[in-house]
Amino acid sequence: MRSQELTLLHVFNAIMIEGSVTRAADLLGMTQPAVSNAIARMRDHWQDPLFIKHGRQIQPTAFASSLWEQVRDPIQQLSASVESSVFVPAESRRKFRIAMTDLSVDLFWLPLMTEVARLAPLVDLYAVPFTQIGAVDLLREARIDLALGPQGEQDRSLRSSFLYESAFKLVMRRDHPLAGKAVSMKDFLAARHLLVSRTGEAQGNVDRALQREGLKRRVATTVNHFSVVPKLLTGTDMIAVVPHRIAESMQFNAELWTTDSPICVEPRDIYLIWHARLDRDPGLAWLRKLLEGVVKIA
Repeated sequence: MRSQELTLLHVFNAIMIEGSVTRAADLLGMTQPAVSNAIARMRDHWQDPLFIKHGRQIQPTAFASSLWEQVRDPIQQLSASVESSVFVPAESRRKFRIAMTDLSVDLFWLPLMTEVARLAPLVDLYAVPFTQIGAVDLLREARIDLALGPQGEQDRSLRSSFLYESAFKLVMRRDHPLAGKAVSMKDFLAARHLLVSRTGEAQGNVDRALQREGLKRRVATTVNHFSVVPKLLTGTDMIAVVPHRIAESMQFNAELWTTDSPICVEPRDIYLIWHARLDRDPGLAWLRKLLEGVVKIA
C-alpha cells in the first residue's frame, strides 16, 4: 500500500469514528480544509461519494460503511503500534472517551479528572452515556476507548477487569417514620418508592426481585439520574433502593438514613471494559490503571 493511500485511510477512519469533518480534524490535529481536501482525494481515488450531508451531520455511503468494516481494526491496531508505542502522560495530547452511567460519573469523574489534570495536563476526557448493548457497539466501532459498567455476554473481541460488586441499600430522609429501625416487608411494600430509571420505565432490579416472591411495590416517581435523589427524598415520605456506593457517598450520608432493604436484590459486578485491539496500547493501559485506582479509593 502506498503512503498516500495509508494517509487517506487514516483520515477516513477518523471521519467514520467522529461522524463529523470538524471533529475529525480536531482528532487528527488537522485543519478542516485539509480534511475536506483529503475527502476529495478519497472520492477521486475510490470513485464513490463516501459521505452524504444530512442536515448538520454526514452519513457514510454503503461503500464507505463496507470499507470501514474491512479497515477499522487494522487501522486501529496500526495506530496503536506506531503512534502509541511510547506514552508520556505529561506530554500527551490524547483524547479519551469513556462510557459511564450517571452513577459512575457522579462517583468517579471528579477524582479521575483531578488525577489526569495532575499527571497529564494536556490529556482530555469525554464521558459518554453507558448502556450495556450500546457500549459494546461503541467499543467495536472505536467510538470510545473504555466502558465502565456491568458486563454482558462474553465477547472475544473485548477485554475486561473486575472493579467492584454493586450491592444495594435502602435510603430515606432521616426523620422518616421508617428511619432508625429495621424495615419490614409490609412497611416496605406500603411505602411510596422513588426509582432511578434511565429509560423512564417504572421497573428495576427491586421489582424483578419482588416479582419472584409474588410481591409488588408502588413506584410513585421515576427520575433519570441519582444526583436529585437526596433532594426528592428529604422533601417527601418516599424511599429508594440505590447502589451501596452512592448510598455511602458524602451527599447521601449527610442527608439520608441508610439501612438494609427487606428484599434481597442480587448484586451486580462492575467491570472496566475495552476492545482487544487496544490491549497493548500503553496510553490506554495508563488510563485503565489510573481509573482502577480512583474507583478503589472513591
